[in-house]
Amino acid sequence: MTLHAHHTIQCIHDPLLVVLSYIVSVLGSYTALQLAIGIPAARTLTERWRAITWSGMAMGGGAIWAMHFIAMLACRMDVEVSYDLTVTVMSALIGMVSCMAGLALAGLGVFSWYKLGVAGTIMGLGVAGMHYSGMAAMIMKADTVYAPSLVLLSVAIAIAASMAALWLAFNMRGRWQMVGSALVMGVAVCGMHYTGMAAASFVPNDLPVEHAGISGSYLGMGIFAVTTILLAVVLSTSIIRQRQRQQVRI
Repeated sequence: MTLHAHHTIQCIHDPLLVVLSYIVSVLGSYTALQLAIGIPAARTLTERWRAITWSGMAMGGGAIWAMHFIAMLACRMDVEVSYDLTVTVMSALIGMVSCMAGLALAGLGVFSWYKLGVAGTIMGLGVAGMHYSGMAAMIMKADTVYAPSLVLLSVAIAIAASMAALWLAFNMRGRWQMVGSALVMGVAVCGMHYTGMAAASFVPNDLPVEHAGISGSYLGMGIFAVTTILLAVVLSTSIIRQRQRQQVRI
């Protein structure tokens, strides 16, 4: 790595996309926390799994994957970068499935710190897996070299953030508590991503690019717009349903 120290490609982050990545992470976290209320409140197994699925998709797909991809596109380099569609979709699925697994495990029976630790570790490793598989989706004339200490730090942040997310999902109920939790979760998720990015160095190579992937500077804005609309729809539907349930109980 030292041989190439002077030849690494610099990544300069686009401030607008960095801000958008944080906003989408907060919105995704808030939506996931709102939907997670339905897990302990579920009366049937179907209701419970529906709440786990939707909450996991909001957390894994919105708060984590959409944030990650927008932040990836925020990284401007002097080399053309595109993304392998199959690997990108796989990274999104890893994020969502690991969040669903964490929520399902943490929500089983009585709460315990041991269960939170196991669920948070599974979810955190999944989040880190999503990040590094997302990085592997990059198609460019450069090799990615990682600093092991920063990779380990990013994985530790992912596990800690996942434990925090799961604890908040089952313990926070007030609206402002949830807003505060979502703002903190946004910092944790972004912290994991940008630590993972700091772990990477991009060394130019002369190998031919095998195939073209998805690219474009407007992709980040597009993902932000689509994700925000989807999360807003899911969030409003969830709030309306909760109010209807409360009225039925009254």
